[in-house]
Amino acid sequence: MHVSVIDPVLQTNLFVAFLVAAVLLTSKRDPKPHEMSHSRTDELKGVAILMVIFSHIGYFLFFDHKFMYPLSVAGGVGVNIFLFLSGFGLTASENKSHKSIWQFYSKRLKNIFVPMWLMLTPLLIFDFYLLKRTYSVTAVLQNVLGFFPNSDINTAINSPLWYFSLIFFYYLIFPLVYWRNRPFLSIFVILLLSFIATNLKLPVTVDILKVYKLHLLAFPLGMAFAWFNENKPVVLFREKLLQALSVSWTAQLLSYLLTVSLTLLFAYTAINSGVGEGIRKEQLLSLITTMSLVFISLIKNVRSNLLITLGKYSYEIYLIHWPLMYRYDFIYKNTSAFLGTLLYIAFLSLSGLL
Repeated sequence: MHVSVIDPVLQTNLFVAFLVAAVLLTSKRDPKPHEMSHSRTDELKGVAILMVIFSHIGYFLFFDHKFMYPLSVAGGVGVNIFLFLSGFGLTASENKSHKSIWQFYSKRLKNIFVPMWLMLTPLLIFDFYLLKRTYSVTAVLQNVLGFFPNSDINTAINSPLWYFSLIFFYYLIFPLVYWRNRPFLSIFVILLLSFIATNLKLPVTVDILKVYKLHLLAFPLGMAFAWFNENKPVVLFREKLLQALSVSWTAQLLSYLLTVSLTLLFAYTAINSGVGEGIRKEQLLSLITTMSLVFISLIKNVRSNLLITLGKYSYEIYLIHWPLMYRYDFIYKNTSAFLGTLLYIAFLSLSGLL
């Protein structure tokens, strides 16, 4: 299903106004500022899932791509944020508490497979009975086992789940090649294996192979950042800044200026993303955008409970959002574009919670 929209620019502006208001109204001071805490990573995941959803809405769901622009341009950055946080989270967790390979697999694979199966099973049933849509046994078995080789919105069971295969790959190799006493060797090995895998003749479509290559640096970068972040560098930087300056408001002003500069950098590289200008350029600009957002998150001393909530259920939202909006839409057909998008965010959050 493709959706038409009247006056997409106005609808986008209305949506942005309501979204910004919701974020501000749910924001408060962070009790642990400048640390990569769970609330910070959840907040980043909340931003990332919105980026992915906005990209899918703007470029694949609506006929007029002006709707949701420029919010729709950062879908690839959202993917990078998820991969970066996965590399960061796995490394930070392993550094605190070492798990055997079996313990790692039993916990991590269960966390990604069980929700995916809970999404896939009713989706196949609904597609068959409501849409008379069927899939080959091979395609179903591949998806059940975590392999999603096709991202075509018209033929794939759930096209955004190409990402599942990528994160599954990292979950499989991480406990095998990660050594706490040799972190940079571990990072290098994972990067090397990622490069080798994406240069094999994989049984996936050309488009999927391209996005694999586009995002292969994000997970190892997250691993490296976990080691960099162990000594809480932003907290130490702020303490040194306060010691060097005679008055605290000067340090606060510099923090604001740095935040504004990073925000401008984020906006520029997100819009001028290098799409279509080669994988290396697009990859570099996407990683710059990703890291700008990470440092903005660390520098600021407030947090949004709305974004944190979206981040907590971002995986579940990711699993269900596309089939619901594309094949089983019941909101856009009855509302305006901006209101429908707001309602979908609310509905997807509730569905993720359930």
